[in-house]
Amino acid sequence: MASAAHGIVTEAGRRLRIGNRGRQRLTGVGMVLPLVVVVLAFLGWPIIWTLVLSLTNMTVTGPTATHYQFIGFSNYAKLFSSGSGLVSSLFLTLYYLVASAYIGQALFGFVLAYLMMRCSLGVRKVVGSIIISCWLVPEIIAAWMWFALLSDGGTLQQGLHAVGIPYQTWLISHPMISVSLANSWRGVAFSFLLFSAALSDVPKELMDAAEVDGAGGWRRLRSIIIPLLATTILVDFVLITLGTLNDFTLIFAMTGGGPGTSSSVLSVFMYQQAFVTFQLAYGTAIAVVLLVIGGLFSILYIRALRRQGALNMSR
Repeated sequence: MASAAHGIVTEAGRRLRIGNRGRQRLTGVGMVLPLVVVVLAFLGWPIIWTLVLSLTNMTVTGPTATHYQFIGFSNYAKLFSSGSGLVSSLFLTLYYLVASAYIGQALFGFVLAYLMMRCSLGVRKVVGSIIISCWLVPEIIAAWMWFALLSDGGTLQQGLHAVGIPYQTWLISHPMISVSLANSWRGVAFSFLLFSAALSDVPKELMDAAEVDGAGGWRRLRSIIIPLLATTILVDFVLITLGTLNDFTLIFAMTGGGPGTSSSVLSVFMYQQAFVTFQLAYGTAIAVVLLVIGGLFSILYIRALRRQGALNMSR
């Protein structure tokens, strides 16, 4: 009798636990479901409609603006054919990404944060305030400021002319360098703040012990700081990569994609095809290519983050 009663109690406890787990799952699904619906409505549907639109011949004006037809992958065939300008635009996008995001923002932001870590509190406050103020400037105003600085007859030309130094209009002779400098100036604050917070969490005892063991500044940076900040570096790369790939306002306001197409990155190339030549569906196909590139970068970084997380756990 005792064993039978014990079995009944055990079975009742097991069923109760299963019921509790089921209710917890339902509660979790109920809490997540509204977010899933919102994401699908505001992100999923636009992506699906963009893919569908890229397979048509829709234009901004003319008969095909309203009576467009399904043409399959003709826009993509045209886009990937020679002479479409895609290869040049991809190269300029890669240049802009490396120069303004990885060098101008990530690398320079890390260097600034590392140097500020060694400075007094007063210096850190002043420099940090200046860097953050650049970030707070609206993008269109930052573009106008740099246009006024670098354009023909601008502030830089006037200053150099005053001291007898010849000046070449950078927005014409070096448009990609100009827009990369402007984007770095405005965006470095994010990387600076991210790395400053991560550097503040590096154990001081570990750094002191390495210094006592005779490790110089470069060796401490290479062997201690960078490995400890690997996850932060990857997170920074993910965010600034996606932001830079989608950057449009700054470049278009400063150069309009010119001279010619010399600063026509993918976002500007897409705008030119969709709203300047009125080939809306063709411009949408370029947007899909840009979306795929951003997705590939995201997958690579997410995998790297997972490997880094697994490595941290193994330690």
